[in-house]
Amino acid sequence: MPREQIIRLAFFLGILTVIAGWEIFAPRRPLTDNKGRRWITNLSLVVIDTTAVRFIFPVLPAGMALMAQQQGWGILNKLLLPSWIKIILVVVALDFVIYLQHVLFHFLPTLWRLHRMHHTDLDIDVTTGIRFHPIEILISMVIKLSVVVLLGAPALAVIAFEVALNATSMFNHGNIRIPVILDRWLRLVVVTPDMHRVHHSVIPRETNSNFGFNLPWWDRLCGTYRPQPEQGHRAMTIGLKEFRDPAMLNLPRLLIQPFARKNK
Repeated sequence: MPREQIIRLAFFLGILTVIAGWEIFAPRRPLTDNKGRRWITNLSLVVIDTTAVRFIFPVLPAGMALMAQQQGWGILNKLLLPSWIKIILVVVALDFVIYLQHVLFHFLPTLWRLHRMHHTDLDIDVTTGIRFHPIEILISMVIKLSVVVLLGAPALAVIAFEVALNATSMFNHGNIRIPVILDRWLRLVVVTPDMHRVHHSVIPRETNSNFGFNLPWWDRLCGTYRPQPEQGHRAMTIGLKEFRDPAMLNLPRLLIQPFARKNK
């Protein structure tokens, strides 16, 4: 197994374990759905998503970054800048691209049909952060590979970004309690669980807010920031109003959900 994959797997398992333990000892809100069923479904999706990416793409983002460097492709490979500046620029740029991608997946009907599966989870916890339809993951990979080549991103920056994105996605979906004062300061530099939970509200105007995963700045700059849910974190309803039956949210039905009749 390449070193990159070992690093990413170690961080994935480590963050998953830490947040899952945190959810047990300091949950933010009570769960309403069967946790075991949800976890089996969400973790199965990770396996399917990872298998699909490995099968379809011969080169992943870090490998593409090395190829771009060897061929002199991309903006940063033509500029004489210190490596640390390139890394910072790439991490910030990729994060903004992910923000824009997330917005598009909400407002373009065809893409929403893929992304809405992520929002059909009736609870929100660490595994919601890894609950994505395989087709959405494949589209996201095409976008990421294209941006890596366009930027001429250093491989180290790509690995750092992907590890951070995976870690913060599990963190900000976590059903974890953080003191309000600490959250107020944390959300100046990172998307916190209380900030992102608003995005999983059943109320559409809240669903279409707080799109950031890593950095919280894009929502404020682009006017999509909403500080708190209208009904409060404990009373708010998670999910989508069209998909409330747990029996319809098993793995096979989730995989065919983009082709179902129900729309946003």
